[in-house]
Amino acid sequence: MGILKDKKAFWVFLLPGLLFYILAVFYPIEESIRLSFMKWGGIGDKKFVGFDNYVLMFQDRVFYKAFFNNLIYLLIVVSMQLIIGLMFAVLLSYMKRKVTLVKTLYYVPCIVTTVAVTQLFRSMYATEPEGLINQILNAVGLNGLATSWLTNIKTVLACVSIPEGWRFTGMYMVIFYAALISLDSQVYEAAKVDGANEWQILIRIKMPLIKPILLLTLTMCLTGALRGFDIPFLLTSGGPGNVSELMSTYMYKKAFSSNQYGYGSTLAVFIIIESILVVSLLRAGFTSREDRETRKMQKLKKKGRSVKDL
Repeated sequence: MGILKDKKAFWVFLLPGLLFYILAVFYPIEESIRLSFMKWGGIGDKKFVGFDNYVLMFQDRVFYKAFFNNLIYLLIVVSMQLIIGLMFAVLLSYMKRKVTLVKTLYYVPCIVTTVAVTQLFRSMYATEPEGLINQILNAVGLNGLATSWLTNIKTVLACVSIPEGWRFTGMYMVIFYAALISLDSQVYEAAKVDGANEWQILIRIKMPLIKPILLLTLTMCLTGALRGFDIPFLLTSGGPGNVSELMSTYMYKKAFSSNQYGYGSTLAVFIIIESILVVSLLRAGFTSREDRETRKMQKLKKKGRSVKDL
């Protein structure tokens, strides 16, 4: 503990990670913000255009299409990863045998490469040769529901969202499971003595106790979905047309396919601002009045002021 109180030692351990974080995160963000005020095709001099790129963005119909698609994509991904992950974690917490095996099996998709996951779902959605989904529909007599999933404008957005939701469900299941089994069993055993059933214990005791974990996972999931790119791009590249276009795929096309680096950086800045706003709203929503009052008291105590000053 003594070495941790040494400021020099503190900075020796902190600086390498801090420098890496600045170079890997803050510098690219700063460059994106700077380029968002420029017109540049990747070669030649950059031309300062002020807020022209931002005006163009809010006049761009494809931008609005990508934005609303991103909201639907976010809803599907978050619902799958958190709801299904939490449900499996609760069921797993009641298991007595084969727990490690089940956790491992559900976690496997997280470590499979993106290209492999994309190819797996592409083959499932395929029409020629007929994919697994259409085979199942035909086998149970639902031939009318069989379709070309990745070219049908009514299904393509959901089809590019489901693989991402499925891929990381196991990761969130493990996080929720670790949180649930770390709770003090005496708390809900006392509730059982008072007549509470398992559902009441889950909703009124376990869920409030793991609220910080819920906030963490929801933040991870939402920001990850807002930045979702690889699987949707590999499956459809935003097509057909712009039906499955997301903010990230549209940004990539503008920056690296159309060589509009200034406009692409503007879209990147919008995604950054969007993610920051989501995190801020989440923290505000999860912070109860009691928590805010507690923080105020802690700040006042640090300043040496009385609790009456509240």
